[in-house]
Amino acid sequence: MSASITKCLFPVAGLGTRFLPATKEIAKEMLPLVDRPIIEYGVDEAVGSGCREMVMITGRSKKAIEDHFDRSFELEELLKSRNKESLYNEVVSRSTRADFIYLRQHRPLGLGHAVLCGEPVCRNEYFGVILPDDVMVAETPVLSQLIEVHKARGGCVLALEEVPEADTARYGIVVAESAGDGVFAIRDMVEKPGPERAPSRLAIMGRYILSPGIFPLLSAQGTGAGGEIQLTDGIRAIIGAEPVWGLLYRGRRFDCGTQVGWLDANISLAMEHPALREVVLEAVRRCGERNSI
Repeated sequence: MSASITKCLFPVAGLGTRFLPATKEIAKEMLPLVDRPIIEYGVDEAVGSGCREMVMITGRSKKAIEDHFDRSFELEELLKSRNKESLYNEVVSRSTRADFIYLRQHRPLGLGHAVLCGEPVCRNEYFGVILPDDVMVAETPVLSQLIEVHKARGGCVLALEEVPEADTARYGIVVAESAGDGVFAIRDMVEKPGPERAPSRLAIMGRYILSPGIFPLLSAQGTGAGGEIQLTDGIRAIIGAEPVWGLLYRGRRFDCGTQVGWLDANISLAMEHPALREVVLEAVRRCGERNSI
């Protein structure tokens, strides 16, 4: 049986150019999603999946992420003095529920390079990867679903989603054989193929369980498409050396890496929030009235 996954890596060094000018000084991952920053959804998922070490691959503009997960004694003392015990406990828990480790990605050389930056911490064991732009809402955390496949079958595990044929050019698409129960044995993958070249409609989404064997492969392969070190190339290289599985995860995904997806996520999740649902409905009603005038 495979060992438990205790580390989860978060590539958060990107500049967030799709959200400029809002992200000129604010980390994209710290943009609010309803009542907390985007990055917290991924951390909650990792903690809920049994991970206890959060490995943040950051850049020079991401200090806000470090501060968010650090203790804030002034704020804690203020909340205690005002008898706001519930808020106090919530603020403290953000910093104490896991260990946070920060490593710098000094050059923007792609997702594969960001994962490679985690080698000093993750080189001796399988580890999780969460791309925080993909906010996933599920009864059982999606990373936990991948961990269960890893425990049962070993090897690497990737989250898969069946996408429309017209959207294959946006994702890495796998060549895979069904192994039952939503699990697929991955034989190959193609990065962002058009519909005419796509071998399937099974797309890789932002959750992975990776082997430490990925590090020497990423280090040796050099740059690929776009002058970046591609994670897909590293995973392709590991196929055959050990199993690589894909799982059609159970849950919903919000693409918070674009303004449209982020806005959709805020509205959708606010509609499920008991204190905010009526606020959203009232705002939509008022907009409808103004537009009909």
